[in-house]
Amino acid sequence: MRKFAKLFSVVAIVMMFAVALAGCAGGGGEAEDQAADKKGKVTLGYVQWDSEIASTHVVKEVLESKLGYEVEAVAVDAAPMWTGIAEGQFDAIVSAWLPGTHADYYAKVKDDVENLGPNLEGAKIGLVVPSYVEINSIEELNSVKDKFDGKIIGIEPGAGIMSATENAIQEYGLDFELVDSSSAAMAASLKKAINDNEWIVVTGWTPHWKFAKFDLKYLDDPKGVYGGEEHIATVVRKGLKEDNEELYKFLDNFKWTPEDMQAVMLKIEEGMSPEEAAKEWVENNSDKVEKWLP
Repeated sequence: MRKFAKLFSVVAIVMMFAVALAGCAGGGGEAEDQAADKKGKVTLGYVQWDSEIASTHVVKEVLESKLGYEVEAVAVDAAPMWTGIAEGQFDAIVSAWLPGTHADYYAKVKDDVENLGPNLEGAKIGLVVPSYVEINSIEELNSVKDKFDGKIIGIEPGAGIMSATENAIQEYGLDFELVDSSSAAMAASLKKAINDNEWIVVTGWTPHWKFAKFDLKYLDDPKGVYGGEEHIATVVRKGLKEDNEELYKFLDNFKWTPEDMQAVMLKIEEGMSPEEAAKEWVENNSDKVEKWLP
């Protein structure tokens, strides 16, 4: 009986330890779940340029897969994007083309947002033609108007590059019509013209996948209507740092190159979804992504 009592005591102690350990493990899992829940939702605004589709989805992928946030990426035109970040509808945008393209929008809201500075250097906008086109300057456009059917193929009305092109038409006295379309439609028109070896002039910007796929050139802009080199900046809503320092630090750390962006854009153009292209890039560039994490 004594042996049985002693054995029973040992078994009871072992069971108590097992229950305690299970409780600790369960509690830790619950704590992790609660921590993940507390991260909450992040809302990003972006304009539907191929470049900004790429950058926003890469940021979204890192926030979700590396930092555990739920992220909503909202595609809008430029004006509502800037209004949205100023009014706190968006936590951040990584699509601010400065100092030129979005200058008017930024001037209206700069006191109501926080500019974290460039996330990509070396951006540029202007009028773009295939390299086989036999002119090199905007000043020469009128002399070959018929070759272009008197049209400049643009993107969404209200985009900064469209406003700049309207100014260019006035400054250079161009007898051309600026055709509203979309980023995708502009690229499709460019592709068709190149396949048919026809002349075409489009509103263009870098980084963009079209420069990796086609042989293109910018037309010289001697009057400087399109400005010089630009950058793409990260802008966040007021109070984000106080509300979520981790998110703020990540957005402040986010920086990459035109080559990085064009790699993602090209994958999307070739048929990948933005989510798939962003996921692949993040997985293949862990060294760069690690530097962004707080």
